[in-house]
Amino acid sequence: MQPTLVAVAHGSRDPRALHTARALLERVRELRPRLDVRLGHIELNEPLLDDTLSDLSGSAVLVPLLLGRGYHVKRDLPAAAARAGHLLTRVAAPLGPHPLLVEALYERLLEAGWTPAPGSAVVLAAAGSRDPDAAADTRRTAALLSERLGGVPVAPAYASASAPSAPEAVRALAARGHHRIAVASYFAAPGRFAAQTAAAAPGPAAAPLGDHPALARLLLHRYDEARALPFEPVRPELVSA
Repeated sequence: MQPTLVAVAHGSRDPRALHTARALLERVRELRPRLDVRLGHIELNEPLLDDTLSDLSGSAVLVPLLLGRGYHVKRDLPAAAARAGHLLTRVAAPLGPHPLLVEALYERLLEAGWTPAPGSAVVLAAAGSRDPDAAADTRRTAALLSERLGGVPVAPAYASASAPSAPEAVRALAARGHHRIAVASYFAAPGRFAAQTAAAAPGPAAAPLGDHPALARLLLHRYDEARALPFEPVRPELVSA
């Protein structure tokens, strides 16, 4: 029996977020029809992760629908896995950084009408975290996206907890002579932060990553990576957010 893939979303008061997560998991099921794929949320939406895990037996791989390292990946997911003592569990790496994410970001920019031209620059808008690993992951994704865009500058920005904000990043790029500035949405689903950062765009504002096919492939890639590791007791890492 294959371990159940449990995709772990953060949760949002925006109803589009739940719809987006479900649409993404339908893509995953299309790619691997025999795999048991479930959804669990850290907060705000049902099913909550603990409830999803309580309904399972055997083994499970928790794959965070989160784009970098931070409190939820380091603490909340391992804690939930540890509470599910009836299961053999593994916690997969977050989705980013990864070239498949960069491809999805690139295609979302094209969909928004972005085209390369002199003076172009991009703000990579992320949620933000006080965890330095999360910021490092966002900077790495910004560097990879810049490479994918042929060297167009890409500046990371954050909706909370970190600096600069999206408006500050836009102003900094404009001060450097970039007058064609787009915002790439480094969010898994629509929500308040995604809308807030998109509003700062003086040019095209890309949609969140959503159910892009590259994310479905990446979710399965993280599942397969974790599945190849031995099952061991999960211990939450004691870190600050």
